[in-house]
Amino acid sequence: MRKIILASSSPRRKELLEKQGLIFDISPSDYEEDMTLDLSPEELAKFLSRGKAESVAKNFLDAVILSADTFVSIDGVVIGKPHTTDKARETLKKLSGKTHSVFTGFTIVDTQNNLIVSKSVETKVSFKELSDEMIENYIKTGNPLKYAGSYTLPDIIDTFIEKIEGDHNNIIGLPVGEVMTTLKEFL
Repeated sequence: MRKIILASSSPRRKELLEKQGLIFDISPSDYEEDMTLDLSPEELAKFLSRGKAESVAKNFLDAVILSADTFVSIDGVVIGKPHTTDKARETLKKLSGKTHSVFTGFTIVDTQNNLIVSKSVETKVSFKELSDEMIENYIKTGNPLKYAGSYTLPDIIDTFIEKIEGDHNNIIGLPVGEVMTTLKEFL
């Protein structure tokens, strides 16, 4: 079995892969993301995940590197992690009552054979109308600051979500089905 390296420190991605029975090591990427690049959301997701994978791949001679990058897009605007409560509040108000897309780009690099595959998966998420009270209560948990789009699915699935079209795991940070299918080509 080839050595697999997850180029991410995300506990959610780690958990999703472990549920698949995948054995892997973790080597987080130090790649500096630039969310302002003039690329479509699909291309930006692939580009950022590839940058992360390549930054880790240089440290391994014979391994399969997996990286991912997840963000939200609404009305053509890419939204990453908010980092402040004001930005989280603004983002949640922007998503309220609307449908947005969650994009995850993932890249797999085979360092022995110099093979690289990058893909992007889109999941559409429709939010209910959110009251100011719902938003403020969620912000008080501190969780919105940690996640792209100012939310994580397990926190809000029962209260904010009206409909999801596509892979639920993609919203959490990794389209596991697509990743596992692609990964088989490398092992």
